Amino acid sequence: MVAQRDSRGYALSEYAALCVHGARSGIDGHPCENRAIMTRMLAAVGDPREFCDPAHAPREVRLLHARASESLAATTGQESAALDQEIGATLRLLDGALLASVFGSAPSSAVYRHLWRLLAQGSPAASANDLAGITFALPVVIVVAIEGSGSGHATLPAVLSDPAALEALLREHGALNGSQTFALANALVAVETIDLPRLPDLHASHASSPSSLRPVLADLLPPAPIRATGKLETVHLRFIVGHAIAAAGANLLRDTRVGPWGTSFAQSLTRQLKPQGVSLLALPRAPQSLVAAVQQGRAAQREVSAQLFVGNALRKFRASVGEPTAVISAHRAPDVATGGELRLSLSSPFAARAAEGFRCALLPGDRVGDVLAMLVDLLRDCRIDDVRVIEAVHADRDPVTGAPLLFKAENLADATDASPQQVC
Repeated sequence: MVAQRDSRGYALSEYAALCVHGARSGIDGHPCENRAIMTRMLAAVGDPREFCDPAHAPREVRLLHARASESLAATTGQESAALDQEIGATLRLLDGALLASVFGSAPSSAVYRHLWRLLAQGSPAASANDLAGITFALPVVIVVAIEGSGSGHATLPAVLSDPAALEALLREHGALNGSQTFALANALVAVETIDLPRLPDLHASHASSPSSLRPVLADLLPPAPIRATGKLETVHLRFIVGHAIAAAGANLLRDTRVGPWGTSFAQSLTRQLKPQGVSLLALPRAPQSLVAAVQQGRAAQREVSAQLFVGNALRKFRASVGEPTAVISAHRAPDVATGGELRLSLSSPFAARAAEGFRCALLPGDRVGDVLAMLVDLLRDCRIDDVRVIEAVHADRDPVTGAPLLFKAENLADATDASPQQVC
């Protein structure tokens, strides 16, 4: 049996060391000796997700999907641009329910990504002679655990006692392209609060100054408490929403990197959130549009969870039986929103019962190869030399045990439809 962790349960640990080196940093990197094999492998792994039959979507939704497909297949940039202009204008007029339906019933990841790009480009703006109100969000990945013996639990209310201190740090470092006219809400909110069904309402919020918008944002943005249970870290995703006033056309959110403000911002946020007896690590991302923040926040939560899993599992293996073998495979997963995920197992023939597994859910706009590359890069940076990737798509459950199916190196022969490749 392979002990399991997943990118939603997040019972993981050992992030601190990985935070220094980073799964994609390349510090002390060990490049794969056969990059050609790795490139072919990334392209060959199957997509386990199940996308909707467009025939079941409402007519106006099907039309948008069809227009997106036409744009992707267009033979000229002019033709594609005309279609994209039509699609973008339509997306901006939809209410939250219909907007969610458009993306929830997308017939492919390519169509989903194309619609997402057009929605992200279509943030509301005032006319050329007006000031524009911009609603933005900072994704924050938060890792918590109970200190000491790890017994009991605690709940963080997710309410900021001093949002002005965080605003001051962003202003000091020009985090919003130098803008000084903005305010942050005093709550850490869940992804559902700013996702597609709520997007039109949040974009419709406006005021003559950011500070006068605080009461409006408070009604729209209820805090999402964070629960810490046990000594193993759990990973949570929250957002700090803000509103800025800028000259129309000004791009306050062009810098997608966390600048010099990041460390001080994280420390201030930790002080405002941390209850007694709880360890807390806050990892803020740069301010972004609501659409972009949701996507990057989910991906960041998943990547941090993978880093924690690998760090924790490696500590166990290296303290007992030595280096593990990693196996990555694609699986159907009915309990995942998209119906598919990648699974990573770490195992050793010297300790059959010590195997560990991680379930990495695929988001609808993901390229499977990108998520696979994230996992392979992480394993490489952690100096795991034996990494094997199984091509094709596999079932959710082991037919014998009924448990989620995860492959170990010694039973790869069971993957009869697979072509396992050693990539590093």
